Amino acid sequence: MKKILIKNATIVNEEKIFKSDLLIVDDVISQISSNISTPNDCKVIDALGKILIPGLIDDQVHFREPGLTHKATINSESKAAVAGGITSFIEMPNTVPQTTTINELNKKFEIADKSSYANYSFMFGATNSNLDEIKKVNKNEVAALKIFLGSSTGDMLVDDQQILRDIFSTTNLIIVVHSEDEQIIKENLKKYKTKYNSNIPFECHSKIRSEEACLKSTKKIIELAKETNARLHVFHLSTKVESLLFQNDIPLEEKKITSEVCVHHLWFSDKDYKDKQSFIKWNPAIKTDNDREGLWNALLDDRIDVIATDHAPHTLEEKSKPYLDCPSGGPLVQHALVSMIQHHLNNKISLQKIVTKMCHNPAILFQIKKRGYIRKGYYADLVLIDINKPWTVKKENILYKCNWSPFEGLQFDSQVTHTIVNGKLVYENGLFNSILSGKKLTFNR
Repeated sequence: MKKILIKNATIVNEEKIFKSDLLIVDDVISQISSNISTPNDCKVIDALGKILIPGLIDDQVHFREPGLTHKATINSESKAAVAGGITSFIEMPNTVPQTTTINELNKKFEIADKSSYANYSFMFGATNSNLDEIKKVNKNEVAALKIFLGSSTGDMLVDDQQILRDIFSTTNLIIVVHSEDEQIIKENLKKYKTKYNSNIPFECHSKIRSEEACLKSTKKIIELAKETNARLHVFHLSTKVESLLFQNDIPLEEKKITSEVCVHHLWFSDKDYKDKQSFIKWNPAIKTDNDREGLWNALLDDRIDVIATDHAPHTLEEKSKPYLDCPSGGPLVQHALVSMIQHHLNNKISLQKIVTKMCHNPAILFQIKKRGYIRKGYYADLVLIDINKPWTVKKENILYKCNWSPFEGLQFDSQVTHTIVNGKLVYENGLFNSILSGKKLTFNR
C-alpha cells in the first residue's frame, strides 16, 4: 500500500478555497481533513504556501502519434503535459493513419498504454465515408466524435451535408466540431494570393480565416444539432460573435450545446502577429482585441464551458516556412495552467473559475469517471502550484519535442512544483519519476 500525505495545502476545489491536509492511499484520495497524522511508510509533501488543485483535463490535444512522430509523441507530450499540471488528455484523430476505424483507434490505445505519463482518451474521427465505422464505436470507449468542418491538419474535412446530417441523426456520441466555413476561407485566400502572390504576411491569417467563416459555420452546426437533438461541443471559439450563440441560463449538465476556448485565444490578439509571426498561426485564427475580450466575457459568465489548449506542435523547420507552406498550430500543454494563473494574478479570473473550467467542467461534459475533482474516493490526480515562483520560458526548460513555445522569453510568476497521477508522484520540482502511471479514461454513460 503506497501512501502520500500532503500537509498544509491551500485547496481550490468546487468553488471553495480552504486549508487542509490530504492523504492518498494507492491510486485514490483517502482522506481530506486538517491535521491528518502521518501513517507509517508514507511520503510527506509539505505544501505550505502552495495551491493544491485537481489535475487538469485537456479535452483537445494533438500528440501526433502515429505517423507524425518527428513533431511529437504521446510519450514526449504527455511528459510536458504533467509538468504543466495536465493529468488527463483527449487526443485528436488527425494522425497518420487517421483514427477513423476501430482498428486504428485500438492501436492508439496500445501506444498510450505503454508510453503515457498522463491519463488518456481519444476522439474518433468522422469523414465523408466512414459512417458505418462511426456506428460501431462504443460510447464508453472514446471521449467523443470529432468532425472538421474546416480543413485543418490532415484530410478530414466533412463537407457532404447529407453525410453530416446522417452522422448527427444517428450517433450517440458527443459530437465535437472544428467550426470554420471552408468556402469562405478559400475565397479569402484567393483574394490575398492575388494581392500578395506567395508572400502573404502572417498578419493576414485572421482575415483569411475570418470572423465570417467562423460565425457562418458555427450558426449552421448549432442549427443542425438542434434539429437532430444531437449533443454538440464546439471547439476553440475565436470570435466574440460566436460566443453570443451559447447559453448560460442552465447548468452544464443540462446543456445539449456547449463550447470551449483555448489559452492562446485568451492570451494573444492580432496585434501579436507582427512580433510572433508563424508562432501564433493557429486554426481558427487569433483575432482582434475585441474578440479576445468577448471570449473572456463569455468564459466568465459561463456561456463558454471549458478552457483547453489545442496543443498542436510542429517542428521549428516547418514553422519557419512562408505563410502558404507553414502549418497551423503550436505547443501549449506545458504552459497552459501557468498562463491562466498569470491572468489570475492580473485580476482577470479567480482560481476557482480556472479550476471549474479546466478540471471540473471537462469531467462533467465528457462524463469522465472519478476525475476532475478533489473528492474522497476519486483518483488522486493532483497538482501543487507555487504562485510566487517566477521563471522564464526558454529553450533549456521547454519539454516539447519540437523545442519551441509561443511564450518563449516570457516570465510567468507561478510554477507547477508537483504533479500526481493516479496516486504516483510523477513530477517534483523539475524532475520526473520514470514510472508511467497514465490510465485509460473511463466514462459514466
